[in-house]
Amino acid sequence: MQASKSYRTDNALWPWGLALIRVVVGLAFFMHGYQKLFQQGVDGVGGFFGSLGVPAPGFFALVVSLLETFGGLALIVGLLTRVVGVLLAVDMLVALLLVHRPNGFFVGDGGIELVLVLGAAALALALTGPGPLSLDHPLGIERRFAGHDRDHDRPGLTGSRG
Repeated sequence: MQASKSYRTDNALWPWGLALIRVVVGLAFFMHGYQKLFQQGVDGVGGFFGSLGVPAPGFFALVVSLLETFGGLALIVGLLTRVVGVLLAVDMLVALLLVHRPNGFFVGDGGIELVLVLGAAALALALTGPGPLSLDHPLGIERRFAGHDRDHDRPGLTGSRG
C-alpha cells in the first residue's frame, strides 16, 4: 500500500507525540512491574498465576515482573523500543485472555480496558519505532531495525520516522 503524496513526516511535533506516548506508557508498565516486584512480591504474583493454571507460575511471575519493570524503563528512555513493545504487547494479550476477559470491558470491574489500551500502545510503538527523541536514535538501534531510511526511498514520503 502506497501512502498518498500528502503524507508528511516533517511535522515538528510528531517526535514529541511519540516521546509522550513512550514515557506515559513506559511509566504505567514500570509502576505495574514495580508493584509486582516490591509490593505484591514475586511469590504473591506466582501464587496468583498458579491459581490461573499458568505453568511454572513462579518463573513466569518473575519474567513478567522484570519485563514490566525494566521494559517500562526502556520505553521511557526509548531503548530497544520495538522489541520491548512487542514483548509488552504479548504480556498484555496474555493478561487480557487469562485474567481480564471474563470481567467485561471496564477497568473498575477488572475488565480488559487498561490492558487493551496498554497492549495496543505497546504494539503501536513496536510498529512506529521510538522516534528521534530516544536512545535508540543516537545509538543507531532504530536504523538497524529499519535497515535504512526507507521513507527516503519510497515515492511520496519525506523524512524518517525512526
